[in-house]
Amino acid sequence: MIVVTGASGHLGSRIVDRLLERVPASRVGVSVRDVGSVPGLAERGVRVRSGDFTEPASLEHAFEGADQVLVISAAIRGGGAFEANRAAIDAAHRAGVTRVLYTSHQAASRDSLFGPQPVHAAAEEHLAGLGIPFAALRNGFYTSTILMHLGDALETGRLVVPEDGPVSWTDHADLAEAAAITLAGEGALDGTTPPLTAPELLDFTDVARILGEITGRSITRVIISDEDWKAAAVDRGFPPFAADFTLGMFRAARRGEFAITDPTLEKLTGHPATSVRTVLERFVTAG
Repeated sequence: MIVVTGASGHLGSRIVDRLLERVPASRVGVSVRDVGSVPGLAERGVRVRSGDFTEPASLEHAFEGADQVLVISAAIRGGGAFEANRAAIDAAHRAGVTRVLYTSHQAASRDSLFGPQPVHAAAEEHLAGLGIPFAALRNGFYTSTILMHLGDALETGRLVVPEDGPVSWTDHADLAEAAAITLAGEGALDGTTPPLTAPELLDFTDVARILGEITGRSITRVIISDEDWKAAAVDRGFPPFAADFTLGMFRAARRGEFAITDPTLEKLTGHPATSVRTVLERFVTAG
């Protein structure tokens, strides 16, 4: 049995959908904190069990009988993220699985300026130290993050963000397909993978340009200082710690941490990765 954690989330739900295209539902299980969050999966024949990374005892039942477990990294900002990921990895190991997969990040590093990256690096090290087959999927930076920073750019013609740097923005759907292929045994991703990224490197100046081309409007990228951006974010209702978390992304981008591409994702899926332009076109159309 293949067990996927976090199956109610943006990535996990897509992985399960793509996995069910490749293997019978009777071979698929999910671990979610709230079984009511995935009402359709049980009807499709998927085993649905409750499991919480912060309550490791719950994972024994969630992972029972699993051959593979995909640990989708905990969505925890700040302290406790590594401990939660480690608890899930260790629970999968205790369950006797033949392989553990973990959703890491292309820029996983102990000295990264972006908070999640040292957490991913520590999880990768822990996973590698268990002495069992594993795959740390070094996912590219989610393209959906761009949408969170557009603000009122379509109305004002100003895309206001701190200084950044090139990023190989990568779509959830492509990463979900790659994970499903790997879980189904159709691909050969083992150990710490190469960066799983789209082929383009774009910064927010490029995003403004593409938005302008799509809409036919003049959209200017405006650089604001970190301090001014944080103050404005807090005024909009951001908790200060959340604003600092987000600034870490911009600081890491300025240092070039996300300025890398690799062909592995497209080779694995067998088709071109979804472009930023495509994602922005969908956003504009939906809006």
